[in-house]
Amino acid sequence: MMNEIRLKYIFNLSSVCLLILMLILSKNAGITCDEVLHYDHSVAVYDYFASHGEDKSALNTPVTNLKYYGQSYDNIVTILIKWFKIDNIYGFRHIMSTIAGWLVIFLTALFAVWLTDYRAGILVLVLFAVSPTFIGHTQNNLKDIPFALAYISGIFFAFKFLKSGRKNSYSNLILLSLSIAFSISIRAGGLISICYLFFFFFIFYLFKYLRDNEFDLAEIRTKLFWILSISVISWFLGILLWPFALHGPFKNVIESYKVMAHFPSTFRQIFDGKVEWSDYMPWYYLPKSMLITIPIIVLTGLVLFCGFIRFKANAEKILYYGLVIFSVLFPVIFVVYEKSNIYSSWRQFLFIYPGIILLSAIGYHNVFDFLKNRYLKWVMALFLVVLSIHPLKFMFNNPHFYYLYYNQFVGGLRGAYSNYETDYYYVSQTEASKWLIDYLKTKPVTGKIKVKATYSVEWLFRNHPEIETSYFRYEERSQSDWDYAIVANRYVSPFQLRNKIWPPENAIHVIYADKVPVGAVLKRKSKDDYYGYLALNEGRNKVAIDYFEKALKIDDRDEMIFYNFAAALFNDGQYQKADSVLKRGLEINPDFEPILMYLGNIACSQKRTKEAIAYYERVIKADRKYFEAYVRLSELLIDKDVIRARELLMTCLNMNPRYKPAIISMADTYRKTNPDVAKKYDELANTIN
Repeated sequence: MMNEIRLKYIFNLSSVCLLILMLILSKNAGITCDEVLHYDHSVAVYDYFASHGEDKSALNTPVTNLKYYGQSYDNIVTILIKWFKIDNIYGFRHIMSTIAGWLVIFLTALFAVWLTDYRAGILVLVLFAVSPTFIGHTQNNLKDIPFALAYISGIFFAFKFLKSGRKNSYSNLILLSLSIAFSISIRAGGLISICYLFFFFFIFYLFKYLRDNEFDLAEIRTKLFWILSISVISWFLGILLWPFALHGPFKNVIESYKVMAHFPSTFRQIFDGKVEWSDYMPWYYLPKSMLITIPIIVLTGLVLFCGFIRFKANAEKILYYGLVIFSVLFPVIFVVYEKSNIYSSWRQFLFIYPGIILLSAIGYHNVFDFLKNRYLKWVMALFLVVLSIHPLKFMFNNPHFYYLYYNQFVGGLRGAYSNYETDYYYVSQTEASKWLIDYLKTKPVTGKIKVKATYSVEWLFRNHPEIETSYFRYEERSQSDWDYAIVANRYVSPFQLRNKIWPPENAIHVIYADKVPVGAVLKRKSKDDYYGYLALNEGRNKVAIDYFEKALKIDDRDEMIFYNFAAALFNDGQYQKADSVLKRGLEINPDFEPILMYLGNIACSQKRTKEAIAYYERVIKADRKYFEAYVRLSELLIDKDVIRARELLMTCLNMNPRYKPAIISMADTYRKTNPDVAKKYDELANTIN
């Protein structure tokens, strides 16, 4: 008893210390790309309510699709920002995100205490503390972290609700209702919490019947009444800060769930050393992403849990363990089965991590109970310390980039570099922006300084009117007017990362995480590439050629310069030289689709059919959604292999059913053999502008 009281004090003290530490660490947090999007949308939501529904910009989100998100935590934080006129917007957001993250940890620890004892709760605190990915997201992720809080609290309070029998604590009923409402208010996928409540109810009372061989019908009726009440109350509480849902409490919530289950926006990302679209990731994308980024100390705890699950566990406890396992595995199995569109590693599934930590902590707890010898317990404790070294060392050395952690299975971040995504959240741009601001203070300012960035840095430069910031795509940097650029390594070719072509030579500051570059500040040495691009668009090809020749003497690591240079040469009739320039461009990026496509088009125009086919096939291999390549390739195959030509076009149309050139080409494949079918495709094409 005394030991448990002592452990309770340690647990409480550790929880408070962890909160203080997390709040201190949150000062290092960078601004993520999602933060910018969700903050802007939360302002639109605030304006919607402030104008009593007259400002409907929150309902018009064709690009971001954010109307389908409840994002209540973002909205609440923005309401506080507006009411209390907080100037440091993102600093406050990071504090609030950290508080939500700590609540996830503390509640999971309380869950472990409820299931076992305070030692298990302390182990939960320890395992979370050495989880760089999760801790990193607690600093600036106001969507996935609050959802994790809602998810684990919904499960915890559902267990307490079912365990209470006929005694229904009003505080527990309120907390359960708020948990489910909170989950729905963040994502429509939070509806799963209601499904869980019914499922857990069924399993729990089936278990009781099998154990006791009787039903308490009065208790079941009471529980069912409360479950139905909680479901209705939670549904309507969950949409109070969600404009789109308020315009259709049932229809729009269900529509949002369907959209979220198959999110329409897709992204290219690096996985297993290759670039692929998020909706075409291999089935194991999610489990492997988790396997290589969760610390081995946590994974080892899961193995121990499986080995010692029945140690000192009665049937009811096994039931709870089983339901926690279900809550972890079901979402993963569901998205694998549904082939859902997932991206950015497994951040969208951070909500299952508390359950993973809970099971891992119980695994270690059971081993400590199993070991009777005091020295063996010390050996086990030492084992935990050794396993903690790798993640703790990474956290100590990379205070801004916890979320980039990779474990020893892939050789850490250095081993993962160029094989998996690193700074997918553009966090490095915050540090880069601060460095550039200090750098420019030492330089004489004459007129506007133009700064481009691979994601918005407008807020970071808000107090510097002499600096004009805007967005650009890194691969199109030569086609924009800028003096300095801030770039993260997202969307950079793995070939260029692997062969140290990125960062480019004009990088004046490079940001490293674990000794690999994740962000850079570029200084433009010349604007000849930009002037050449302008001349090319204006049809002044000889002028453009002169500019591009000068540009390549300064920067020969930009594939787009080679592409535009070749276009000017080709327009000027210098076909052979254009071909040669394009091939030089491939040396710095062998999978650069525009160059491959251009080479295919040149070969096609010169009747080098086999060569053209090979280039178009390379385009499709590099980017399965480069739809023009399917059409051009099918045109070359239509006379010799009409079946393959149609298969290519059908593949294209399966991905993009309204791609008009493919529809017309499909009609062409039937014009001679089946005019009726051709006519149907022509009619379909005419419906598309």
